[in-house]
Amino acid sequence: MTFLILAALDVWRGRLAVATADGPRSIEAFDGDPVAAAGAAVVAGARALHLVDLDLAYEGTRGLDLTAIRAVAPDATLQVSGAIGDAAIGRAYLDAGADRYVLGSSALADDRRTLLVLRDGGPAVVVGLEVEDGRIRARGAGSGNGADGLDLMSTVGWLHAAGAPAFLVTSVDRVGGLRGPDVDLVRRVARAGRPTYGAGGIRSLEDLRALRDAGAAGAVVGTAVLEGRIDLARAFAWAEA
Repeated sequence: MTFLILAALDVWRGRLAVATADGPRSIEAFDGDPVAAAGAAVVAGARALHLVDLDLAYEGTRGLDLTAIRAVAPDATLQVSGAIGDAAIGRAYLDAGADRYVLGSSALADDRRTLLVLRDGGPAVVVGLEVEDGRIRARGAGSGNGADGLDLMSTVGWLHAAGAPAFLVTSVDRVGGLRGPDVDLVRRVARAGRPTYGAGGIRSLEDLRALRDAGAAGAVVGTAVLEGRIDLARAFAWAEA
């Protein structure tokens, strides 16, 4: 079974960055150039990129320009994230060249809005499940609303019934920490029967294997790549084997 590895690139004000508790922080990898980073990932064998619009996530305004990234990744699946909260923003990214987008966890506070997104975006929607201690904990714009505290598996149950095509499960307390993914968390969501992608804490090829064995369809990898802990070319070759 093919395992899809999505190379993550967080972009803030046109430059590579990372999300921190104090907000976005610029980084110097690839001289801060997201286009160069995207091109390098494609050369290494990436079939998909996970692009996080930190302008949208933290300031509520779209800041990610997909045109230059698409130019260096013409055949890659471009998945956009960044606390996307409604169908209009998601549709704008699809119209701009994204192949799919992640519905932010904060949107789950509004069942009607979530259903509208699923209806409008169809298979282009991946529902983001940001989780801490078995409950939803949204980050970025809209965090702290009614979605926080929702029981994870109850939420997965109604989303499955509503036709959610896929899930991205992020262990909030492991993001950027390189402590290993929450494999059991991903396993529980994957049992719902929808393609499930893991994120947060991934540090090695062994972690990716563990997620695949737990039933994940793929994983989003960011910090470990930027810090050179995972050889992308080797990881992509393994995923395609």
